[in-house]
Amino acid sequence: MDITELRTETAEWDAFVRASGEGSPFQLVAWKRAVERTFGLRAHYLMARENGRLVGVLPLFEAHELFGRRALISVPYAVYGGICATSDAARRALVDAATVLGRKRRAAYVELRQRRDLELGLTVKQRYVSFARSISKDEEENALAIPRKQRRMIRQGLKYGLRSAAERRHLDSVYDVYAQSVHNLGSPVFPRRLFHALAEAFEEDCHVLAVYHDERIVAGVLSFFYEDQVLPYYGGAMREAFAYAVNDFMYWELMCLAAKAGIRIFDFGRSREGTGSYDFKRHWGFEPVPLPYQYVLLNGHELPDVSPSNPKLRRATDLWKRLPLHVTNRLGPMITRYLP
Repeated sequence: MDITELRTETAEWDAFVRASGEGSPFQLVAWKRAVERTFGLRAHYLMARENGRLVGVLPLFEAHELFGRRALISVPYAVYGGICATSDAARRALVDAATVLGRKRRAAYVELRQRRDLELGLTVKQRYVSFARSISKDEEENALAIPRKQRRMIRQGLKYGLRSAAERRHLDSVYDVYAQSVHNLGSPVFPRRLFHALAEAFEEDCHVLAVYHDERIVAGVLSFFYEDQVLPYYGGAMREAFAYAVNDFMYWELMCLAAKAGIRIFDFGRSREGTGSYDFKRHWGFEPVPLPYQYVLLNGHELPDVSPSNPKLRRATDLWKRLPLHVTNRLGPMITRYLP
C-alpha cells in the first residue's frame, strides 16, 4: 500500500469520495476550502494507492486547542469526516500514516469524525449522536411522520404569521441571528467570513433560509445540500420568537423546500444526549444514532474534552452569557480558531 501526502486536494480525490458511497458533505473539496480560507489551518491530504489505483483518502487539518495542544482533525468545524476507503487494509494504512504524521507534527492526538466504527482498535468517544431519516416528496406524508404535538407547534407558527424566505441575500441577517443565539447558549460565535466562505465554496448547494415575523427576521438557518441529503447546519432564533414556535416552523419550511428539490434524507446533524437540541430532534420523530469519533492518542496525551458539559468550562460558559453581545461578537471569532 503506497501512501502519498499532498498539500491540496485533487479532482481525483473528490471523484473518489463521491463514487465510494462513504462520503459526506464535509469530505467535499468545498468544505475543506472554506475552512482553509477562514481559519488558515494547515492541511494534509493522505491518499492510499494499491497497484496504482486510489483506494482511500484522509483529509487532516492541524489545529491548536485553547490550552496549547496541537491536533490533527478530520474534519474540523464539521460533524462528519475521517477516512473514506474501499478496504480495511487501506483504512489501516491511512491510520498508520496519520499516526506517523501526528508524531512528526508533535500532535497530542489524531481525531477521526467517523459515522461508523472502523473496527481498527482505536480509542472511541461516543459523546455525540446524529439524527437523520428519509423524507417523502409528498408534504402530507412528511407531516404525518412528525408526532402530533410537533405538528401542532408548526401550525402555531402559521397562526402567528411567520413566513419564510429562501434567498442568499439574507446571509448576513441569518448570521446576526445565529450570533445572538449562540451567545445565549454561552458559546463563542464563528467568524462572519466563515458563512461567506461556505456560501462561495458550496455555491448552489448552500441554502439560506430566513424566517420573518412581521417585517423582522427572527430566525434563520444555513443548510447544505449534497446529492439526496440536506443538513441544516448553522441555525438560530431570537428568544422573543420562541413563543411563536419559530424553530418548528423553520425546520418544517426547510423540509418542504428540500423535498421539492428532490432531497430524500433530512439530516438533523449531531447533538449531545441531555441537551435541548437532542430532545427537540427526538420530539420530531428522529431517532439518535451514535457517532463513534475515533482517536489515536500520542505521547501519553488524554482524550480532548472541550465540551460545554466539561465542569472546567461551565464557569466560562456562564460568564460568556453575561458579556454584552457586541463584546462576544468581537471576541468569539478569535476564540473559535482554537475550538475546531
